[in-house]
Amino acid sequence: MNPYANLVAEYARHFREGKGHPLGGFAPAVNPPVAPGAPTVLVFSPHPDDECIIGALPLRLRRECAWNVVNVAVTQGSNRARQAERLTELKEACHYIGFGLVQTAPAGLEKVTPKCRAEDPAHWQGMVRTIADILAVQRPRAIFFPHEHDWNGTHIGTHFLVMDALASLPADFTTALVETEYWGQMTRPNLMVEVSAENLTDQVTGTSFHVGEVRRNPFHLLLPAWMQDNVRRGSELVGGQGGAAPDFGFATLYRQRVWRGGKVEESFAGGRTLAIGENPATLLG
Repeated sequence: MNPYANLVAEYARHFREGKGHPLGGFAPAVNPPVAPGAPTVLVFSPHPDDECIIGALPLRLRRECAWNVVNVAVTQGSNRARQAERLTELKEACHYIGFGLVQTAPAGLEKVTPKCRAEDPAHWQGMVRTIADILAVQRPRAIFFPHEHDWNGTHIGTHFLVMDALASLPADFTTALVETEYWGQMTRPNLMVEVSAENLTDQVTGTSFHVGEVRRNPFHLLLPAWMQDNVRRGSELVGGQGGAAPDFGFATLYRQRVWRGGKVEESFAGGRTLAIGENPATLLG
């Protein structure tokens, strides 16, 4: 018998059965208390559910370093009839996975798109001030936000909103920049972070709390396959063309740089990998 036939059949079976699993409603995952005086990490999520989907490195910082990870709900989706419900789902997801939560506005920001940035500068600048105020109050050690080609209009808009907010702050403001991907792949990621089966389970479970979204499209069930593909891509995009792949089962790709002196600077030359067992805080010192 061809063993690959069984491998593929098992993938298909688990995906099919996963569609019948409960959505949300799980007891909170186990996390250590946030350490006194711990650095803060902000995750600027374009939509509710992005905090769990791209949150591999923030989750490792939360669990392995006891850092304070706070999700910033940039929007609560474009469907106004669902915004209150999506906020409830987001609160439950953040409570489950162990992230704090900051709202940008009672119903989230509206029109976070490149089109708004180009055509409605007054509205855009109001949103820039909102993000700048959050950055100034939180003084994060690191921020996570989408890269500039992440396909979805709100993801791209969130990138430029955060960058414009950084540019409006005093020149002494410094933070690590960690750009994320989901809808559109980065051509030049420089960091591959290994994800344990335990953490991936909690990211899948946390995403399942976003019931209205995963009923429409089962993002949560597709996370393991996406993270496997990240290992394939990252082995060469991060590790170098033709290089040997690390022995990772799951991973997430990022582009890490630093905001210093009012501009973006490179954090390190080449690419880096962070295996399970390595201290993630060393990346963001």
